Amino acid sequence: MSASVSILLDRKGSAVHTLPPSATVFDAVQSMNKAQVSSILVVDNGRLAGIFTERDVLRRVVGSALDPKVTPLSSVMTAGLTTITPATSIDEAHAIFTSRRCRHLPVLDNGRLIGLISVGDISRWLSDVNRAEAESLKSYISGELST
Repeated sequence: MSASVSILLDRKGSAVHTLPPSATVFDAVQSMNKAQVSSILVVDNGRLAGIFTERDVLRRVVGSALDPKVTPLSSVMTAGLTTITPATSIDEAHAIFTSRRCRHLPVLDNGRLIGLISVGDISRWLSDVNRAEAESLKSYISGELST
């Protein structure tokens, strides 16, 4: 599939929820709940520093009995993220999700954060493509589509 992730960003929008590394886990959870998202990107002076997810809340905060009101994101976020560009193909992004076993990929354009793609975005895209292809084949088989 030669389509790029820029198509996914066009579909879902480029809104990205961010907080600084000094924000607390409590701040992050409040922001995630308000925005109804499962992750927050951590940005330090305009530079992507990491990601904090619902899974991090469970494993790194609750699992370690840390106080969310005083624990800074910098101590519990995932750093060293794999990133992609808008030109990355959907197939490449899918392969990264599979090989890296991650659920989110920040999208950078010339080093600037422009979006976030999730494994769910890829799944919806693939489902839509497969559904459209099946409908086209049904139409062709039934003679409703000429060659």
